[in-house]
Amino acid sequence: MEEIIKLLEDIKTFAIELYGFVYKTLHLSFLKFEDKKGILVAALYKQRGKLARRLTHSGMATLTILGVMIAPIVAQEFPGGSVNPWEIATSTVLSATTEDPGIDTLVSDKVRDKIIEYEVAEGDTIKSVAQKFGVDEDTLRWQNDLTGDKIKIGQTLEILPVTGIAHKVSKGDTVYSIAKRYDTEAQGIVDFPFNTFSNDETFELAIGQLVIVPDGIKPAAIQTSPRIRQITPDAGTVVASGQFVWPTAGSITQRFVWYHKGVDIANRGTPAVLAADSGRVEISGWPDGNGYGNRVLINHGNGYKTLYAHLSRIYVIPGQTVARGAPIGQMGSTGRSTGPHLHFEIIQNGAYLNPLNYLK
Repeated sequence: MEEIIKLLEDIKTFAIELYGFVYKTLHLSFLKFEDKKGILVAALYKQRGKLARRLTHSGMATLTILGVMIAPIVAQEFPGGSVNPWEIATSTVLSATTEDPGIDTLVSDKVRDKIIEYEVAEGDTIKSVAQKFGVDEDTLRWQNDLTGDKIKIGQTLEILPVTGIAHKVSKGDTVYSIAKRYDTEAQGIVDFPFNTFSNDETFELAIGQLVIVPDGIKPAAIQTSPRIRQITPDAGTVVASGQFVWPTAGSITQRFVWYHKGVDIANRGTPAVLAADSGRVEISGWPDGNGYGNRVLINHGNGYKTLYAHLSRIYVIPGQTVARGAPIGQMGSTGRSTGPHLHFEIIQNGAYLNPLNYLK
């Protein structure tokens, strides 16, 4: 029994010594490995970027070669695929210093919503500047206080957006008093789209604001380019001929311009409004509450339509056919209107035409 106990103690002692030996051996090996690993990591850290740079350059070169090879194939997948992009001739680029004696100032086609300034250049005259900006010569003279036709190079001129007068509102001014002062119609002031009002229902103006008065005439001025005032002939029932007759009688108070797509005919007697040509009524009434007020739209079946706006009474209904010269309503002042008048439009396939070129 004693021998067995002694044997177990020897085995225990052996195990303890073996564990110590193995632990010390592995611990030393691990320390040596850590030292060598540190040296290796330091060496790799010093070489960082060299292989990456080579790999990046090689990759980009490979992508470039691949792109050159597949570009013609990709091009064939698009319309006009027979065109090889690598065979397109190089276009010639003109030098910015190329001199061209025909060079002229280009004026933007964008609609002008305010007064702009223009510096007079060599060769400019009152007439040429007015034509360049689409206003008459008197408008240019009045706005810049010019008494004659002399302008000089470098002079700054103020250019109105349309022919007429620019008026600064004073206390007591209304669209009616301004129109009377400049011998024009209040409706023209209201219809100009860039004139604003404190109250859109009464057309109230704010003191100090600038109002554009289309076709206005400067008081006591001698007008060198007189405004045309045309009196329409009496419209009557005529045999249909495919031509447009005058829809009513009165004075033409506003003509066709880019912001006013028809012609206004005013008459304080509010006469009847007649169909300019035979056709079928498409719209009758005030369906959308917009500025046209009570209106009639007639489709003439040949690509043309005519519109009659601001009526006080309407005599036709949608779907009804009317003969040329037949009464369709009575002149009025409904909608965005300052007084009794007819706003008349001629439309061909969606395009607005100048009625004065078509009325007979």
